[in-house]
Parts: sequence; C-alpha cells; structure tokens
Amino acid sequence: MSRIGLKPISVPAGVEVTIADGNVVTVKGPKGTLTKTFHKDMIIKNEGGVITVARPSEDKLHKSLHGLTRTLVNNMVEGVSNGFSKKLEIVGVGYRAQKQGKNLVMNLGYSHQVIFEETDTIKIEVPDPNHIVVSGCDKQEVGQFACEIREKRPPEPYKGKGIRYEGEYVIRKEGKAGKGAKK
Repeated sequence: MSRIGLKPISVPAGVEVTIADGNVVTVKGPKGTLTKTFHKDMIIKNEGGVITVARPSEDKLHKSLHGLTRTLVNNMVEGVSNGFSKKLEIVGVGYRAQKQGKNLVMNLGYSHQVIFEETDTIKIEVPDPNHIVVSGCDKQEVGQFACEIREKRPPEPYKGKGIRYEGEYVIRKEGKAGKGAKK
C-alpha cells in the first residue's frame, strides 16, 4: 500500500481547489493559479477542505501513479499558498550576478554576459552579487529554471568555481602535482 498516496491533503484558508471532468485539478491561491491534468483512472476527491487520492485497483500502473498524483496535488496546494524557491551561489573570482530591470545579468568568465529574463511565473532576486534566489509557485518550473542558470557554469572539481545550489557539496580533485612529484 502506498503510504504517501494514503495521506490526505488539507487545503489552507485562502486556497480554492476545483476538480473538473477528466481529472483536471485547478488550484487558486494568493501566489497564483496552477492547473494540471492527471491520469484518468486516479480518483481525486475534495471533501470539506481535505483532498484525498485513491486508486481503482492494485494494478502496477495504479500503484505507481497513486503516490505521484498525491504528491503533485500537494505541491500545487503548497505552491499557491507558500511558493517555492531555489537558492544558487556563485563561486569564483570575478564571477557575479546583478539584476537589471527584469533581467538577471551574470559575468561568468566568458567574453560575453549571460542574461536570463524573468517570466510571469518565475521571479529572480539577487540579494548580493554572489547569490541568486529563483522563486515561483510551480515547483517543477522553479527547479528547471534554476537548473538552466546553473548549467551556464557548473562547478568544476579542481577549484570549485561556478554556480552551485546552496549547500551543494562539490567533490574536489587534486591537480597534477597532487599525486606526488617524481624525482
């Protein structure tokens, strides 16, 4: 039995959940509106401010979709009420980020600047030149946007320079002289 799939989801005050035909779930809240279509076999019910997800049979497909569906609905509810954010750190001499209007402009050691533009659903903050905060109400979209930023200069293993997630551990390697010089 799916332990995650069985947990009920409580809907906080100020969040409105509607479930239409074809398992189209729409969640409206203070941070925005999210709509997602789920597998037609899953049974999603909203009763008295509590959402439950059930499966019609013990089929392998239904078992695998049970916990996934519940987690995705929970992320939608949490996203429109609290929102999600990813924090990135920039490590390296001369590497920095700044906000110019709605654009994130980064100097990452290339001959050109790397520019990302804010979207309607994704907000970018730069509290200081070495930190970036990506936030929004859709967890998957926030993670993808943060990944695309990190992709422009991933951390390298010798000096650790690059863009990394906050708290990410980068495995360091020794250079050529590290193995022991031959005499």
